[in-house]
Amino acid sequence: MSKHPDQKTINQMGIARNEAQLVLRKKQSSENLKSAPKIALKNSTCEYENVEEEIMARNTIVTDQIRIIKSQLPGLLKRLSKIKDTRNPKKVKHKLTILMIYGIFMFVFNVSSRREADREMTMPVFLKNLKEFFPEVEKLPHNDTLMRLLTGIEVDQIEKALIACIQKLIRNKKFVRYLINGCYPIAIDGTQKMVRDYIWSEQCQERCVGKEDQKYKQYYVYVLEASLSFQNGMTLPLMSEFLSYTEGDTERKKQDCETKAFKRLAKRLKSTFKRLPIMLLLDGLYANGPVIKICSDNRWEYMIVLKDESLTTVWREYNILQGLEPQNIFKMKWGNRKQIFKWVNNIEYEYDRGKIHLIHIVVCKETWEEFDKKSGAIMVKQSKHAWLSNKPLNKRNMHELCNLGARHRWNIESEILIQKHHGYQYEHCFSYNWNAMKGYHFLMRIGLMLNVLVQYSECFIDVIKTLGKRGAIKFVFETLKGPWLNAEYIQRKLKKPLQLRLI
Repeated sequence: MSKHPDQKTINQMGIARNEAQLVLRKKQSSENLKSAPKIALKNSTCEYENVEEEIMARNTIVTDQIRIIKSQLPGLLKRLSKIKDTRNPKKVKHKLTILMIYGIFMFVFNVSSRREADREMTMPVFLKNLKEFFPEVEKLPHNDTLMRLLTGIEVDQIEKALIACIQKLIRNKKFVRYLINGCYPIAIDGTQKMVRDYIWSEQCQERCVGKEDQKYKQYYVYVLEASLSFQNGMTLPLMSEFLSYTEGDTERKKQDCETKAFKRLAKRLKSTFKRLPIMLLLDGLYANGPVIKICSDNRWEYMIVLKDESLTTVWREYNILQGLEPQNIFKMKWGNRKQIFKWVNNIEYEYDRGKIHLIHIVVCKETWEEFDKKSGAIMVKQSKHAWLSNKPLNKRNMHELCNLGARHRWNIESEILIQKHHGYQYEHCFSYNWNAMKGYHFLMRIGLMLNVLVQYSECFIDVIKTLGKRGAIKFVFETLKGPWLNAEYIQRKLKKPLQLRLI
């Protein structure tokens, strides 16, 4: 007979799973543990009962989003207007600022390519609706016009406009609630942007791939990203450092690398935010003496992932001293997890022939229970995390530094995945000119920053809960492409002052 269960058995298994899940939830509740939060969107039909309600909702949502974006545009456009325009003045049809607005909105609305932008963003209805918010936009250009502009201008000025916008938000104390130990947490991580089997720019990095008898060269673009990474999940792009073959030691055939790019990025970060209290959140690649020295010289705090195979002498000293300091232990419950922290302060880390830094190490071991849908059993899971810190550790600062700070280094990993797979086309080559490619990248980062501010604003949170982040962007773009908007309502709303409140 077949071992495949019949429908009656399958139904009984489903009932058993539901009962086991209920037992787990009751057990977690009795132990003051919180269940893992549900992130699924509402599973319901459309909440609008008639056309009038839908029209009103579309007008409200679009106007709220554009108002938030318009609140940040004056400063952005002021900086962007200072970029030297290298085009022939006699042939200029579109102002530089109009091209910048066009490029930014191309990524705000998650347009996937230059051709799609030409199709979707030049429709008469879209232009008419856009004029309601931006009367100065008379006509939208062809995307090739933007590409030619980015080929000749100093595209680094676009990133400086982004940084100036973040600086203004910092001055206005928009992020004070999310600081870690009084510092702004900045996560840094590298990622591949694009790869080709042929070389298209001298700045491309190269590598050999394939089996020994079929090896060939690949040419790729690699970027080191820095982003503000807050405890509520909000991640705002800050700086990008492109790795370039020409930055390496070409005579010794040594390419540029992430470590060299980090030194350049750290120098820019310090010159831009001279007095800003900063905490760097770094992965295990940066657990080394030179990086710790850079942080120490710049008076930055840091939380660096420490892998088991890294800094063997430091691990050896930790294991010895931890046994001699049994009081350095802290237990707590966080979410659905039980955590045990053990730490050792003032470990001397020696590197590069006698250079010494005092560092502090904390190890977190946590356990939690999850329901296994396959077996129907409650599984006990475990994990271990370890970090280097420049801050002496104790029971009072453990939760803030580790759970609210160090663990949110993953925010930048999520941000990179969002840029690659959620509509921002991070890996798409918008131009094979190196300068223009960087320009599109910086415009994409501005578009992402504006969308994050919208998504975490107080007036937009209910829309995100209903439609989701990508759904809200699609909803707004579709509304702007159709005859939905009421000009009188828009003008009345635009006249009202807006105060950006983040959740």
